[in-house]
Amino acid sequence: MVALPHPAVTAVRVVSACVVVAFLAGCAGSATRQGMEAPEDYFSMSLPGMKGATPQMSPVDPIDAHLRSLQTPPPTAIRQALLEQHQQWAGTPYRIGGTTERGIDCSALVRNVFRDTFNLQLPRSTQDQVHEGRPIDRQELQAGDLVFFRPPGAYNHVGIYVGDGHFLHASTSQGVIISSLDNNYWQRYYWQSRRTLEPTNLAHLGSRFTQ
Repeated sequence: MVALPHPAVTAVRVVSACVVVAFLAGCAGSATRQGMEAPEDYFSMSLPGMKGATPQMSPVDPIDAHLRSLQTPPPTAIRQALLEQHQQWAGTPYRIGGTTERGIDCSALVRNVFRDTFNLQLPRSTQDQVHEGRPIDRQELQAGDLVFFRPPGAYNHVGIYVGDGHFLHASTSQGVIISSLDNNYWQRYYWQSRRTLEPTNLAHLGSRFTQ
């Protein structure tokens, strides 16, 4: 007669098997999700104290120190205005079709920032925004220029250049953040850049943007 295992031993074995299956399923799900999303650098962390702030930290210094270090592209006032917009929107989740702080997509963020900061009305969609202004070379980028990408999928992507190789945008995986153009993902799918902010556009806004 074959001895049957004690019920308690059987229960432990069943629980252990379930834990292993759940762990493997979780890893597979994470790998699939990571493969679909753009990798982000330390700029993906929200500013301390802002809505949606995460416990992620920069590998070197806090993000606000890095934002303050953006110094190269003129004019400084435009860059500062864009960084202020980043503080306002940081942590807002991505939502296709969204236009508010409850959820926003990339082209709506660009439209809202240009309307509120520069009093310039841009079209609602990326498809239309890509025809605004004039095309420029990537090496000519200045704060306020639009950068466009063609990632996999049905939709193109747009952001606003803020300087030092970084741009403000609504990331599908991280919400509103600042990312690096040198990131492998964004380098791979970079499409074009356009300048919509010309001196004539900014003249009526006063000396803040024309100095």
